[in-house]
Amino acid sequence: MKVLVTGASGYLGGRLCRRLVAEGHAVRVFVRRSSDLSSLPPSIELAYGDITDLPSLLDACSGCDLLFHAAALVEPWLPNPSQFFAVNVGGLKNVLQAFRETKTLQRIIYTSSFFALGPTDGYVADEKQMHQGKVFCTEYEKSKAKADGIALQAAADGIPIVLLYPGVIYGPGKVTTGNVVAKILIERFNGRLPGYIGNGNDRTSFCHVEDVVSGHIAAMHKGRVGERYLLTGENASFKHVFDMAALITKTKRPWFHIPLWVIEIYGWISVFFSRITGKLPLISYPLDWRTSNHGLNQLEIEDP
Repeated sequence: MKVLVTGASGYLGGRLCRRLVAEGHAVRVFVRRSSDLSSLPPSIELAYGDITDLPSLLDACSGCDLLFHAAALVEPWLPNPSQFFAVNVGGLKNVLQAFRETKTLQRIIYTSSFFALGPTDGYVADEKQMHQGKVFCTEYEKSKAKADGIALQAAADGIPIVLLYPGVIYGPGKVTTGNVVAKILIERFNGRLPGYIGNGNDRTSFCHVEDVVSGHIAAMHKGRVGERYLLTGENASFKHVFDMAALITKTKRPWFHIPLWVIEIYGWISVFFSRITGKLPLISYPLDWRTSNHGLNQLEIEDP
């Protein structure tokens, strides 16, 4: 099968490409000329362009049977928030339009995010979970929720799209915004995050990157058009993550908790310095004060 992958240079996309090649598929990747391609296998075919540029995407889709749309702009904050919507919403619209205009494509596998489902505030979610659309932690979350509605409408209109919702992805590999667990642990062991975040007990659903890749492969072979699939694993707290990291590294566990209001102030300060230095922050302040108790947008997922 000839497969096109958007977002191939990302943390998840690179792993997906390697698995597709290992299965014997012909893989074409849609990347920018400035993209870091070091994580990609050598046998792939390159197609250059940008997900916000429809003509380049149309060229990349030519002759392909299936499209994995994993491209997304994943950052806690950007000086121009409209970029989130240009990439995460506009990019999906371009993918859908490319499907309509490309005669060979048979299916789209769309990588959404647990952020698109919204926080659960203590209850356990399943594939019917819908974002309430009232309160958002970040512009990224808002853009993914908007894109989710577009993808669901496309499915209702008859476009053969399968929707996937990874939880918090972790595992070895590049330290990027797509590998937030690694970034947080680096902050922890560098001393910049000396304590637990908040009470540390809010739980979210973690999933190893190779399991998320396996979910994408399963969606290609067995996914039902229009269905939503949660690619998630163990429901755990970041306190548990920090404690496990301390046990593995034989270091001391954090001995105090950092109140959420301190984290929020740190977010404001981080964004302030980002505006000066141009270096993107690890965290940002919440869009709405009502989200400050959501931590990292907690989401517990029903066991499969």
